[in-house]
Amino acid sequence: MGVVNVTPDSFSDGGLYASANKAVQHAKRLIDEGVDILDIGGESTRPGSEPVSVAEELNRVIPVIQALSDMNVAVSVDTSKPEVMRQAIEAGATMVNDVNALRAPGAIEVVKEAEHVLICLMHMQSEPRSMQRNPQYTDVVNEVMDFLRQRLTLLETEDISKKRLVIDPGFGFGKTLEHNLILLRSLDKFLSLGVPVLVGLSRKSMLGAITGNAVDYRIHESVAAALLAVIKGARIIRVHDVKATKDAFAVCAAVNDVV
Repeated sequence: MGVVNVTPDSFSDGGLYASANKAVQHAKRLIDEGVDILDIGGESTRPGSEPVSVAEELNRVIPVIQALSDMNVAVSVDTSKPEVMRQAIEAGATMVNDVNALRAPGAIEVVKEAEHVLICLMHMQSEPRSMQRNPQYTDVVNEVMDFLRQRLTLLETEDISKKRLVIDPGFGFGKTLEHNLILLRSLDKFLSLGVPVLVGLSRKSMLGAITGNAVDYRIHESVAAALLAVIKGARIIRVHDVKATKDAFAVCAAVNDVV
């Protein structure tokens, strides 16, 4: 899954692809690099970020999704707003990637009606603007798993097929470095929930905390983290650097047949 942030303030590439034209050109480069899913986002969820209006988010993402809808690549919309989900699906998105796990009023109803659309449910403690203010857990793995299990169960009661669902433990979303490392070390436990696991570790501050590298210089640690996640059972890897990650996967697959 390749990241396309149509935002001025995302933590890594904010402002680089803030116009629809630049975002589409970037998406085409990721397609050339072999991306399987393009994740289009119009609202930053970096720590401390402020929300944007529905209208602004729609203005950012809908033209991009429309432009990519006939390019023979899956398109995901990265949003927590039901109205953005609805219009993105109408524009051609076939996946909803929600950091809020469909907790906004009306979100479940939108995706329920779109039976062809996949749904990623992510765990986040608190909200983006405050999630990194002293996050606390007694048992981070079990608490994150319990939350995701509850969301999966709820959607099943809404007659949303489990075949449509993906889970994401939410690295960096209300977690300290220690929490993130424990989650990555225990990622294989999430497979017991019976749905594919999506992981987003690319260029995140947890990696910078380990290596000391600034956000624009975290490609090596991002690829290493992606490999570790796949070895632990992740099946969708959300990345900024598609070619570097795919090349690493190819080598790993040739040796261990794990990808």
